[in-house]
Amino acid sequence: MDRRTFTGLAAATVAGVVVAPDAAQAVTEPHGAVPARRPRQGTPLVVGHRGASGYRPEHTLASYTLAAHLGADFIEPDLCITKDGVLVCRHEPEISGTTDVAQHPEFASRRTTKSLDGVATTGWFTEDFTLAELKTLRAVERLPALRQHNTTYNGLWQVPTFVEVLELRKRLSRELHREIGVYPETKHPTYFRAMGLPLEERLVPLVRKYGLDRANAPIFIQSFELKNLQDLRHRFGVKAPLVFLTSATGGPFNDGRTYAELLTRAGMATYAKDITGLGPDQAQIITRNPDGSTGATTTLVADAHANGLSVCPYTVRAENNFLPTDYRIGTRPDDFGRVLDYLKRLYATGIDGLFSDMPDLAVLARELR
Repeated sequence: MDRRTFTGLAAATVAGVVVAPDAAQAVTEPHGAVPARRPRQGTPLVVGHRGASGYRPEHTLASYTLAAHLGADFIEPDLCITKDGVLVCRHEPEISGTTDVAQHPEFASRRTTKSLDGVATTGWFTEDFTLAELKTLRAVERLPALRQHNTTYNGLWQVPTFVEVLELRKRLSRELHREIGVYPETKHPTYFRAMGLPLEERLVPLVRKYGLDRANAPIFIQSFELKNLQDLRHRFGVKAPLVFLTSATGGPFNDGRTYAELLTRAGMATYAKDITGLGPDQAQIITRNPDGSTGATTTLVADAHANGLSVCPYTVRAENNFLPTDYRIGTRPDDFGRVLDYLKRLYATGIDGLFSDMPDLAVLARELR
């Protein structure tokens, strides 16, 4: 799958009213939804980061549904696994910040400390729950201080399985009369494999069952571990598009190389044949000065394109807290800043897509370029 195919997957945007699939709750869209319009060929993709997580608690069917209705081309589930081997959608294995597990006395004894990729982490972990047990929990807003409005929905929705998201993708594509893609991330694959709960053995059969193991399928499988992607390609024979996620610091777990080394033009050439694209931190494309303002544009996009790789950075959020200092308005961290201007600047670098918690704003900025 080349870059032209990647950007050609962008589809029409649709505004409307969303009904949460796993609760009898009306979920109306926020202001600013864009009118229906089909982007021209080559338009960057908009990925609903954990759904429309700026407007609903992340990784819920309601969040994914709203993202599609607000114009996202793809929805992004992060994949962890349960004790009984079911892929579920949580940002991290530790779930105390995204569910009400701490309010369940029957699970109090399961609070523990584990080494998560070398970092001591305390809380409750997906792999210590069966799916049936996990389904007794309800999602809560992860950033209540910044997104107090999202706390309105605390307690309404369950933790979804990956199968539920794949079924939702099919239904949304039918209802919206356009292809909604899915952009799953394997979370901490080395960690889970060491526990005897490998993600890949559950992921690959589902990708094939749902007809997505094709080079031009509406799916991108992403990971911060390059070896995980190379295993998917060569050991498991996955044909679907693969995306290597990178960070502005550090490197892939247990790899020995830094992300900075792997993102030079020569570094990319060593693995470009194995993957489809890159998912860098936005600061790896437009640097940040010591005061938090935007700096120079790097050569990352040009270097990736020279290696035949697409570039889809993460994650643009509208709140001042997450924006460069020169795009903020006022002093409150939860107020929205000049996010449309910042989005347009990112698009101008030649990226092939981007992740946003507010996909309606990313789509609007795409139209305003």
